[in-house]
Formats: sequence, C-alpha cells, structure tokens
Amino acid sequence: MKKLFLSAALVALTSMVLSAQKPAGVADGGISPELLDKISAAYEDNAYDKAISNALAGTSIATLAINADNAAMIDTHFSDRVRTKGITDQKSSGRCWLFTGLNVLRAKMIDKYGLPGMEFSQSYLFFYDQLEKANLFLQGVIDTRELPFEDRKVDWLFSNPLSDGGQFTGVSNLICKYGVVPAEAMPETYQANNTSQMANLLKLKLREDGLELRKAYAKGSNKNALQKMKVAQLSEIYRMLALCLGEPVKEFEWTRCDKENNIVSRKTYTPKSFYDEFIGEDLENNYVMIMNDPCREYGKVYEIDYDRHVYDGHNWLYINLPVERIKEMAIASIKDNVAMYFSCDVGKFINRSKGVLDIANFDYESLMGVKFGMDKKERVQTHASGSSHAMTLIAVDIVDGEPVKWMVENSWGPASGYKGCLIMTDEWFDEYMFRLVVEKKYVPEDILKMLDQTPEQLPAWDPMFSMEE
Repeated sequence: MKKLFLSAALVALTSMVLSAQKPAGVADGGISPELLDKISAAYEDNAYDKAISNALAGTSIATLAINADNAAMIDTHFSDRVRTKGITDQKSSGRCWLFTGLNVLRAKMIDKYGLPGMEFSQSYLFFYDQLEKANLFLQGVIDTRELPFEDRKVDWLFSNPLSDGGQFTGVSNLICKYGVVPAEAMPETYQANNTSQMANLLKLKLREDGLELRKAYAKGSNKNALQKMKVAQLSEIYRMLALCLGEPVKEFEWTRCDKENNIVSRKTYTPKSFYDEFIGEDLENNYVMIMNDPCREYGKVYEIDYDRHVYDGHNWLYINLPVERIKEMAIASIKDNVAMYFSCDVGKFINRSKGVLDIANFDYESLMGVKFGMDKKERVQTHASGSSHAMTLIAVDIVDGEPVKWMVENSWGPASGYKGCLIMTDEWFDEYMFRLVVEKKYVPEDILKMLDQTPEQLPAWDPMFSMEE
C-alpha cells in the first residue's frame, strides 16, 4: 500500500511540475506526438516528392522553379524611351536612392547641354547624408530624453540610428543644402562602395553617444548642455566619415565638353554654384511623391514621422493613388523625355540573367505543391513585400493604347540585367511597384489639389516602410 501511495504521489508531483513549466494562461498549442503523427501522415513521400527532394538537395529553389514556358527573352522594343547615357554602379552599398535621384538629374543635364556623358559624385552627397542622419538620431535622442527607454519611439531610434538607405526626400533636401559635384571632383572610395563595416562602426558609436546623452540628462544636464555634447559627438562622426570617404570638396574646376569632346568652357565652381548653373531646379517644390499603398485609402496624403535624412528637412510625404493613375503620369513624363525616381520590391520574380521582372518567371507553386495566394495589400501587411530598391524609370511600351512593359535604368553596373537595365511586365508593375516621384507638370490638377489636405501622420515603424530602400 505504501508503494502504491508513493507512486501515485510521484505521478501527481510530476504532473504539477510539468504544469508549472507551462506559461500561465497559455492553452495547449504545442506539437504533441499525436499532432506530429497527423502532420507527418499528410506527407505521402511518393515518387514525385522523392524526385523533387533529390533535386532540391543539390540545386537552388530558384533554379528549379524557373518556368520553362516563359524561358524566351522578352521583346526589348519600347515605344517610348527617355534618352539616357551610361550605367552607374552602387557596388556593395544601399545607396540606390542616391544613385537614382542623381541619375534623374544627370539625364536632364546630358540632354540639355549635349554632353558626351557625365556622372555626379555620389560620395560627396553620401558624406553629408551620413552626417545629417547622425545628427537626426542624436537630436532625436535629445528630443525624447524625457521618455522611458522602453518607449516605442526611443526603441525605434536606437534600432535605427543610421543607414545607407533612403528615398527621394533625402535627395532633394541634401542637394538643396549642399549642392552637387561631378564624380571626378570627389571620386568613390572603397568604403563608399562597401558600406557595411563603416556603417556598423558608425551605428555602434552613435548608440553609445545616444546612451551618454540620456545618462547626462538623468544626472541633471539641461538641453543646452546636451546640445554641446552633441557637437562633440558629431565632430567624431565627421572624422570617421572623412577617413572613410574623404572630406567633401568645397571648390573645384570643371571642363564642359560637347558631344565631340570639344571644350565649351572651363570654370571654377562651388557645389552650390555648379548645381545652380547646370540644374537649378527647386527640387523640394517641383516634385510630387506618389505611392500605391494598398493598405490605406486612395486620394489621401500621408506623412511618415521621422522618415527624413535631414533634421531640419522634410519628412517623407506622399499622395496615395491607384496604380492606374500612377501609370498615366509615368507615361506622360516618359513621352516628354523626363526620367523618374521609381521604387519597387525588386527581389520578387527577378530573372537576373535576362534582366526581366515577370510574375511568370518562376513557378514556386508547382515545385512545392502549395499555393501562395496573398494579394498586394496582404503581402504588405504581413511584411512579405515592400519597397526595397530605387531605380530610374526610363521607358514604356504601349500597344493598342495600353502599357505592356516598362524599363528602368538600374545602378548595379552595365553587366547586370539587360545592358544595365531591368525590364518589367505590366502585370509585375501592378503587383510590386510602390513609389514614383513625378514633376508637378505631369500631375493632373485633381491630384495636385490633394496636397492641400492635412497629411495623416504614420509612425516610422509602419509595415509599408519597414523594407525601405
């Protein structure tokens, strides 16, 4: 009887221990042996699955999912195309936004002055971009000094102290503040082309600096004292950037040549005077950012909090429109020989060897025997898709009054894709295009009037912008 009693007690005690290990309030939801049997029973392990498994053991999924019915190269003729010259290369960096913005202006300058070719220095503006973003973070830490460290905005700041990504608002704010220089006036460095190590060190230092600012405030330092600390911290960041990228040029000589390489003029410029003479646009007021954000109401204006490059600049602001309206403006701009800043989810259904973006490129459903059924809105809401890369929209092919394909000038070098460009079908455009920056003269009046609205404020951590290029 004693053994039976002790055995029953031991079972009860074990049950209590196991129950105690389960988090309070959590229902049975784990994979039990019985559930595992049911799940595994659904896998037939037939000859077809065995063949697929064997293939997957030594071959990439993308290679096996290539749709043989769509193997032929797409027609490369375009009814309308912007005149551009040269393909740039961002190398191993996230500066597509900067390359794209400067390529839009470069195409205008080459066409206007009949240049044999030219390229703006990305490294010059990238230096100031990183310095300005460092200031944006440190000033943000000062502005949120009274909030607890666990506050969502404070947490977001320390999670995103700096990056080499961005968008067109950053291009316009930086150029209006610092001007531009030709590539030869401040050439690329290894660190400009390979940003990850520099970025990691900058972020590490900035996080340390941000903590020091919060500690100083906790010990009684006022805002003026914190601002003085920030100046010293930015001086260190400036030094790190100068070592990696070179110090920004203040003045330079540039020779302008015609198409036959005959000298037209040779002058000394500052970055601002160079921009004023050869471009001279009011970038902050002459362009409109349009988005196809299926998660929100169309016909409305939205602004993303803290999504800017310059503290005293502008947040990312956009008009949300159906993709059909966006196409109208894109076609009008291309027909007038004006390229546009364009961004999309470039990694989806891309055939890199052909340089084609087409939802028929890969058949993952047949390979895996499952259906992928989310629409564009659902993909954004679940972080499965979002804008990941910026390029320059330069061409459209219109057949019987309707666009059938588009082309962008990329910044992955001339050997990538189709002669340095990517071609996208109109169906792909509908599903994975997100953003276009258009000159106001191509925007219909009813859309321009939407800018009179008070923008709806969105948080910086909104899913639509978590994959920001």
